[in-house]
Amino acid sequence: MIDITSKFKTLRYAKAQGVLKIPEFLYEKIKNNDLPKKDPFAVAKVSAMLGIKKTPELIPHCHPIPIEFFDIQLDLQNDKILITAEAKTIARTGIEMEVLTAVSIAALTLYDLLKPVTKDIEITDIKLIHKEGGKSDRWKRVKEGLTFSVLVCSDTIYQKYIRNEPIPEEKSGKIIIEKVSKYGLECKEYTILPDEFQDIKKWVLNQIERKIPFIFITGGTGLGPRDVTVEVLKDIDGKEVPGISEAIRNYGYERTPLAMMSRAISILKNGCLVVSLPGSSKGVEESLDAILPAVFHAERMIKGERH
Repeated sequence: MIDITSKFKTLRYAKAQGVLKIPEFLYEKIKNNDLPKKDPFAVAKVSAMLGIKKTPELIPHCHPIPIEFFDIQLDLQNDKILITAEAKTIARTGIEMEVLTAVSIAALTLYDLLKPVTKDIEITDIKLIHKEGGKSDRWKRVKEGLTFSVLVCSDTIYQKYIRNEPIPEEKSGKIIIEKVSKYGLECKEYTILPDEFQDIKKWVLNQIERKIPFIFITGGTGLGPRDVTVEVLKDIDGKEVPGISEAIRNYGYERTPLAMMSRAISILKNGCLVVSLPGSSKGVEESLDAILPAVFHAERMIKGERH
């Protein structure tokens, strides 16, 4: 099965449809309940409900997910039965396979109940009509032409940096550049600084003056004596955006209890969003998984555009 542990739970919705083609004489028989096995629609709806719950048992690579809403409609027409299923869940993966399975099981059940009358029945056009939720939806919120800057706060890496020594240890900043750039943003600056209050503050204020809309800082958010990033951002006195850091900590805590030690904050100053992230490469990667690309929607909100 595909690893979905890096994903987080969102509201997922899917709608699927299928058609059962029937000879026209069956229309009156179904309508008048004049069939050997009586009402086929009631049985088909129950079988669809059982089918959607059993999807991961029938399709090997499907992850078990809760079915938190399900509805199926059977529309009898002169020469066909239109089957429509929809479902919702709050999960790490989508629910489209489940609704497709529900439609398929309903169609097969109808076929089984109607075949004593005629074999002239065809199951056709089973397809996904619509789906929502997950990262694919959040991708739509990314506006073209956005830029970002990255600051790595680390005494150790900075000392090697100024001596022009190889710094293979610096992974966190590069992870930020790689993951953010995937959404079409351009990195305007990548800087490594020591954990010095004034150096960090000067750099952040410079990025704000340059109107860089997204500023990412990795390091200096823990409990160490040299961790000052949080104090710098508080001193800059922007509008705090606690939901971003809450999302990061919640996501991280599902993976390690050490996430509770993070003091990271995010602030908005003069139209620029500054997001502080952990110093470890794993912490950075997980934090970005938690907030990207949804965080880019802030640019529209800042300008007062419609959500």
